[in-house]
Parts: sequence; structure tokens; C-alpha cells
Amino acid sequence: MNQFWENTFVETAARYSVAVLCLIVFLAIFEIVTTYKNWEEIKKGNFAVAMATGGKIFGIANIFRYSIEHNDTVVQNILWGGFGFLLLLFGYFIFEFLTPTYKIDFEIANDNRAVGFISMVISIGLSFVIGASIG
Repeated sequence: MNQFWENTFVETAARYSVAVLCLIVFLAIFEIVTTYKNWEEIKKGNFAVAMATGGKIFGIANIFRYSIEHNDTVVQNILWGGFGFLLLLFGYFIFEFLTPTYKIDFEIANDNRAVGFISMVISIGLSFVIGASIG
């Protein structure tokens, strides 16, 4: 049985499955903290929300990429990926805090594509910084 779990195909499928499940959970958390409903807005064609959500998806996946690269077990991947997600979420709140003249969520909900683009780039950029720090 030990040989089964050490098979590269099985290990890849396990890491992939865990990353996808964590991505779904972490996106649900982002859905809770934003004032708009991501998937409803995307369905309506809100491109700013699509960019911001795409940046979050890329950011979370990128953090898991680094976590998988630097850790031996699936449990370590989950722990470091979760920690990376918390840092990414913290970055989202910092972005909101650093723009006191307007509300990021409000602008993105109103399809302000400039704000959606910056939100996307911040999520992607921070994911590289977070990922490089993962041990």
C-alpha cells in the first residue's frame, strides 16, 4: 500500500485535489468578506469583479504551487497554503485601508475596471512574495 501512495500519479492527483478543494474554500471566504457576490456579478458581465476574482484564483493557486514545491507532504501543503491564503486576505484588507477616499468593494461592484485591474495585480504580485517566503 505504501508503494501506491508514493506513485507520482497518485501523489499528483492528491495534491491537485487538495489544492482545488482549498481554492473553493478560500474563494468562499473571499465571497464572505466582499460586499458583492462574485459569481452573480460575473454572470452579469462585471469585468472588474472578474479581474479581481481571477487575481484571487491565480494568487491562491500560485501560493499552492510554491507550497507543493517546498513541502513533502499534503498536510504541509495545506498548512502552508492556508497560511499563504491568510496573508493574501490580509493584503486585501491592506488595499482597502490604503485607499480611504473610496471603497474598493464598491468600485469593483460598480465595474470600475481600473480598480478591478489593480486588485488583480495586487493579488498576483503578493502571491509571488508570499510563495517565495514559504518554507
